Formats: sequence, structure tokens, C-alpha cells
Amino acid sequence: MERVNDVMSRYREPVVHAMREALERPGVEHVRYMRYHLGFEDAEGRAIDAQGGKLLRPMFCLLCCQAAGGDAGRALPGAVAVELLHNFSLIHDDIEDGSAERHGRATLWTLIGVPQAINAGDGLFVLAQRTLLDMAKRGVPPARVLEAAALLDDACVLLCEGQYADLHFESRSRVSLDEYEAMIAGKTAALLAASAGIGAIAAGADGGTTHALVECGRMLGMAFQIQDDVLGIWGEAAETGKSASDDIRSRKKSFPVVYAFDHLSGGDLDELERIYAATAIGDRDAERVMELLQSVHARAASTEAAERWAARALEAIAGARLGDQRRDIEALAAFFVHRRA
Repeated sequence: MERVNDVMSRYREPVVHAMREALERPGVEHVRYMRYHLGFEDAEGRAIDAQGGKLLRPMFCLLCCQAAGGDAGRALPGAVAVELLHNFSLIHDDIEDGSAERHGRATLWTLIGVPQAINAGDGLFVLAQRTLLDMAKRGVPPARVLEAAALLDDACVLLCEGQYADLHFESRSRVSLDEYEAMIAGKTAALLAASAGIGAIAAGADGGTTHALVECGRMLGMAFQIQDDVLGIWGEAAETGKSASDDIRSRKKSFPVVYAFDHLSGGDLDELERIYAATAIGDRDAERVMELLQSVHARAASTEAAERWAARALEAIAGARLGDQRRDIEALAAFFVHRRA
């Protein structure tokens, strides 16, 4: 954690400052909604001394830029673009999932209504594209800026495809592990892969190094999401900001649940299918799901799966020519798997 904290402290301030700058749009009134969602303002428009969340994606972008031999400042607009794009997706996710809170605050749509929240999300999407182009002002050649923009757009297509699958899963009582992995490859892993690639591109890395870092980011994204699924069921509310078993009550097809569907049999499997086919899951059924997950050791299996993806991520960069920041990437891989929030 000492090394992870060092990475976070190294990059957080410039990322937060650049994000605030990106949202300085005089005359564009609805930017205030974006600032609220990002935690920079309260519901009345008063400034908050907030740090913008974990910021793992932009920090990973800057880290990969340095690891590939570049100046992290050249990648800063791309790093901010990734975070703005991520938050565009969160605003829309909250609407589509009917979520009333995010990190202990009212979600944007509950305050201003669905139409204006959609508009604010769309605004973040466009600002992300516009902000990335500012890499040219920091010395990144235009052809490489175009390459980074294409990478970000491709990631957004995959992100939307992952969200499509996630929403589609809601109408099904069960999904396979292969379907689950395809979903998170888009919804979570694609944007972390783009973060790594944009950093490498800004550094002027060769194709092999860029590909290695992109693959590393993609696999770390898989590990990150599986651990997120673990926290959604067994996490401590004081650390995660939401109640334990929330993901069960919302019938989310997370890794532990999908794993249980794959490994239960007979009456236990029938019972899990019955519970997940219901329109709502009450306290008693939620407790029963927890028992069924425990019976097939779903938590341990989830952690093992996350560890495998993290190990593959490090294998992807084993042959790449990277600087001392390789050890920072290794520390982040361990953090992604074993974090508690």
C-alpha cells in the first residue's frame, strides 16, 4: 500500500486540477451539474474541496506514460478525458439502474430529473473528446493524438456494449461465466485498457510496448471488476459506502453469483434460479443466497479469479521495456485484487 499511496499522491493533484480546468466553461450553465456529479460542488452549487474519487484510470494513464519513458504531463489531457468519459457512463448507469445514491450522495438524476441528467452525461462525453485533443498542446504529435482519440472512442463503444449486456442480463435468471466475462471486458476493462494505451501513445512508445500496456490494462480491469463484485456482496459498508449484499438485492449477475449458478446442482440450483427470477429479493432470500454462495466457496473462487487476471496482466508486460514504474504497476495489480473499497 505504501507504493500505491505514493502513486496516488504523485498524480492526484495534477489530475484534479486539470479536471477542474476542463469544467471551466463560461456561459455553459449545465456544467454545474457535471461538477456536482464529480463531487466538486454541492447541490446548491457551492464549491467543495473534493478529490474526485479514486481516479484510478487517469492515474494509471499517467503511470503508463512514465513507464514507457514519457513525461506524464504530455498524457494529462488524455488521462482527464478517460475520467470524464467514465463519469459520463456513471451518470447514465445511475439512471438506467434507478440508483438513488452514489458514494453517499444523491445521484444527479434524483436532483434534476432524468432529461437534464442525460444531457449532463452527454456533455461529459463531449468534453472528454475535446479535452483529449489538448494533448497536441503538450507536444504530442497530431497523428498520435488521433490514434489516442480512436482508442478512446473504441473503448466507449465497448463500454456501451458491456452496459447493453449488463442491462440484458436483468431479464434473465442466469448467465454463463463466458457471458459475464464478455460483459465486464466491455463495461470495465476496456476503459482501463484505453487508459494504458493513451499513456503509452503520449510517451511515443513503439507498437509492441503500447500493445503490452493495453493488454495489461485490460486484464487489470477484469481483476478490478471481479474484486468489485466481491465487495458488492461481502464488503464492509463503512468502507464501500453501501450495504453488504446490496448486489444480491438488486439481482446483479456478479461473478460470485454467476459462479454459483455454474457450480450448484439439484434443489440448490433450482432455489437460486427461483430467487433470481423474482421481481425483488427480500431479507430472507438474500440470506439464503449468501448461504448458497458459501456452500460452493464463491468468495474464494472470485478472489482466485481476480488473482489470475492480475497475474496475466503482469505477464503481458514481462517482456516490455519499461522504467522503474513497472514496480508501481505490480503494486497496483495487487491493490486491485485485495482492496477493501
